Amino acid sequence: MGNIILDEKFFHRDVLDVAPDLVGKLIVRTLDDGSEISLRITEAEAYRGEEDTACHASKGKTERTKILYGKAGTIYVYICYGIHWLMNAVTGEEGQPQAVLFRACEVYDGPAKLTKKLGIDKSFNGESFCGNPRIRIEDDGYRPEIETLPRVGIDYATPEYRDILWRFAERGSPRGQSHPRRKKP
Repeated sequence: MGNIILDEKFFHRDVLDVAPDLVGKLIVRTLDDGSEISLRITEAEAYRGEEDTACHASKGKTERTKILYGKAGTIYVYICYGIHWLMNAVTGEEGQPQAVLFRACEVYDGPAKLTKKLGIDKSFNGESFCGNPRIRIEDDGYRPEIETLPRVGIDYATPEYRDILWRFAERGSPRGQSHPRRKKP
């Protein structure tokens, strides 16, 4: 039996169910020449609603964040530090902003490293993982042990949301460990 391509039904659940379920799945990127890159997801972070001060939707619906309010399975790509494209999957019900950030894959231990390897850029923003000829998520049956940790790089969030355990990592993966928080100078 082959791999199962995840459909909208998989993403049409609460982000706190989808995020840990994505750990262990495969991101498969079909390149222009027809070759494929397949990376196993080892770490994902959940961002949930306008009340989540770490979520881009915390300031409400804007031109940038309107995708977060859209259909489950939609790809949300944004630029970080003006140079790195980061990729998310929208989850849950339309009108209720939530998404999963793909934080790490085997060998690529950061969200910018994995999007660079996959050739992800702004052109993917607003597309869907479902039925997309360029990118999809597959389930090959692998089920890792998951650990929960605080999210990374969100020092601007309120303590309640900065310290919440909404990062899901494969136990034993290089990124599946606590990261020291950098203090602002």
